[in-house]
Amino acid sequence: MRIVDGHATAPAAVHRSAGRTVWVMDSIAFGSPALRGDVIVTGSHGGISAGEYAASYGIAMVACNDAGQGKNAAGIAGLRALDRAGVAAVGIAHDSARIGDGHDTWDNGVVSFVNERARLLGIRPGRPLKSQIVALVDRGGI
Repeated sequence: MRIVDGHATAPAAVHRSAGRTVWVMDSIAFGSPALRGDVIVTGSHGGISAGEYAASYGIAMVACNDAGQGKNAAGIAGLRALDRAGVAAVGIAHDSARIGDGHDTWDNGVVSFVNERARLLGIRPGRPLKSQIVALVDRGGI
C-alpha cells in the first residue's frame, strides 16, 4: 500500500522518437533493464544509490532531482559518477519540481546540473528539462 495515492509506480512512456523512449517514474527503483538504451526521468534524488540503479539498467540518460545538492553535493553524487558508466545524467532543481514526483519533474523541471556526457549532448543548466530532452531525442542525438 502506498502512503500517497496518485503516484506512479510503473514507468510511463511520455515521448517516443528515433528509436528511443522517454520514461517517467516517481522512483528510479521502478526502472529495469527492459528500459536499456532509453531515457528515464524520475523524481528520485541523484545520490549514489540512484546512480547505481541507473547504471545497472543500461539506460542512455537519466534525470533526477538534485535534492538541494546537500552536504558534499550528495544529492547529485550518483549523477557525476554516471560519466564513468557512459550515462548522460542531469540534476533537476529541487525548487522547480517536487522530489519523488516524476511527472512534475517532466512537466516543470529545470536543469540545475549536467554531467560531462550530458553537457557534450547539448543539455544546459537553467533551461527546462522537457524541451531539451524532446529536442535531443527527436534529432537522434542520444
